[in-house]
Amino acid sequence: MAQRPAFASWLNDTNDVIKVFLAAGQIPDLINLAGGLPAPETWPVDALTEFAAGAIPKATDAVLNYSPVDGFPDLRDAVAERYSKNGLRLTRENVLITSAGTQGLALLGMALLEQGASVACQSPAYLGALDAWRPRRPTYRPMRLEANDLDLNMSFDGAQFAYVVPNFSNPSGRLVGTEQRREILAAAEETRIWVVEDDPYAGLFYDCDPLPSLLEMSATGEETYTGPVVYLGTVSKELAPGLRVGWVIAAPEMVAALTAAKQGADMFTCGIAQQVVLEALRSGLSEQTLKETVKLYHRRRDALVSAMDRHLSPYFDWDVPQGGMFVWATAKDPSLNTNALMEVGLRHKVCISPSSVFDPMGRDHRSARINFTFNSEDRLEEGVRRLAAATAALLRGDEIAAE
Repeated sequence: MAQRPAFASWLNDTNDVIKVFLAAGQIPDLINLAGGLPAPETWPVDALTEFAAGAIPKATDAVLNYSPVDGFPDLRDAVAERYSKNGLRLTRENVLITSAGTQGLALLGMALLEQGASVACQSPAYLGALDAWRPRRPTYRPMRLEANDLDLNMSFDGAQFAYVVPNFSNPSGRLVGTEQRREILAAAEETRIWVVEDDPYAGLFYDCDPLPSLLEMSATGEETYTGPVVYLGTVSKELAPGLRVGWVIAAPEMVAALTAAKQGADMFTCGIAQQVVLEALRSGLSEQTLKETVKLYHRRRDALVSAMDRHLSPYFDWDVPQGGMFVWATAKDPSLNTNALMEVGLRHKVCISPSSVFDPMGRDHRSARINFTFNSEDRLEEGVRRLAAATAALLRGDEIAAE
């Protein structure tokens, strides 16, 4: 009997580490330091409940019917107004509403990547971006933006686009300085490629004032933005990830291309969610919620780093991030493999994200991403204590499970 057709070959490229990570949630009393998870206590539940309850009576036809592929016009206007400042002038023609930031990444792959095309990618890189583009099987030019010998023009030349997360990169937590942002834009203009600025942590500055975005810095004062930056935003970190509402801000021709891709992906973003987000933006709820979120995450950042100083300093080096959600720790012992550490850590009931899944080439096994936003200060302390015990056991060659 003839066999059914095989699944697409790109499905064989997934990483076994991800399977282990997904299964980890079934472990009782596990402390998850791995995920990029916001704290549920930051969600403005009462206000969102009120907005959601009023969404259907207030705009029945809009929220329950098919809606425009590119999003509610009023929401596109609100997003354009929010980002129009310091010479940056946006209209709704510059805005596409997406089903969270992740869809923006997937649409970029659909619109810009032929099979095997080249991407200049900040490294270590966001795993969600690598997964979104995996079906296109791109080739990557990893860029370590902190490297003194990095030639941006060489990295950009011939690539379909450059992908960067200037504000507290996932996973490294690195903040790209203003001068290097200028250099990125200069290289984009010189090589005539798009620069994708993924900015989910835009409001999460703890130790310094926010820096201007690449989008803002690339503005020329023209009536409608036509520059090289493709900016991705989301409400996942400032309101709640379950709303699944994000946006792309870009030149009108890019918005048109991504809209065509979105039509074949999901046709339009949930109308009720769009209406809730519109009310949140109009009412100032986003800004109000973000202020309290920053205070909480600042305390938790300090708690994690303090716990790491006490328990992990013999084993790892790290920089204290000025914002965002993650600390990037690199093993002092080059033989320490964080893929193996993740597995030993699970037996100690703690989970971290190993660096291999953030390396476009899959070669980095020495670092780990540690999240501080999801857990309380006490849980962070205990999680780091468990991680230190797991690290010591791995280095001894002793994989005895914790009691």
